[in-house]
Amino acid sequence: MENRELIMECAKELFYAKGYDAVGVQEIVEKAGITKPTLYYYFGSKLGLLKTLLETKFEDWRVSMKNTADTVSDIRAALYRMANVYCDFFEKDREFYMLMMALFYSARENEAYQAVKPYVTEFYEEAVRMFQNASQQLGNMNGRQRQFAIGFIGTINHYLLLHCETDPDRKKRISGEQIESLVNQFMYGIFT
Repeated sequence: MENRELIMECAKELFYAKGYDAVGVQEIVEKAGITKPTLYYYFGSKLGLLKTLLETKFEDWRVSMKNTADTVSDIRAALYRMANVYCDFFEKDREFYMLMMALFYSARENEAYQAVKPYVTEFYEEAVRMFQNASQQLGNMNGRQRQFAIGFIGTINHYLLLHCETDPDRKKRISGEQIESLVNQFMYGIFT
């Protein structure tokens, strides 16, 4: 593993375990077995490191999300695809997903929140776009695409956060049936 990737991986692990604000540059370089000048060469600062980590990890998710929002011929299938993209992203790197959620739920003036906010906002807007594209299929939309997007993303995120807590050993993968159940619960409520 090259120094750049090693530094990002060590930082991700530390940020996940202790929180962004609790981790200093010295701790990151010690874990990575490098010097501070090496970290500064690649990233400029701890914040630069976080921003690079976010951009790198989000790139694949970005492509998958855009493809999902653009292909809405059936809302149920589109919701399933979007939930599946979220779950796949979670399964590939649970630590990063949990770190992202922690950063997003941090203080609004915190630099870590400011760094993650554009990414979370981007995916929210993709969900809004999916509901806008499906508005002809949903007779009760009435301009509530943003509300539906918040509800759907919130359902998925909370499910994944609690899944991580109930499966600390990472033995249970999220199945297609579980994703379908989430979609059904969102679409039809508790009576599904």
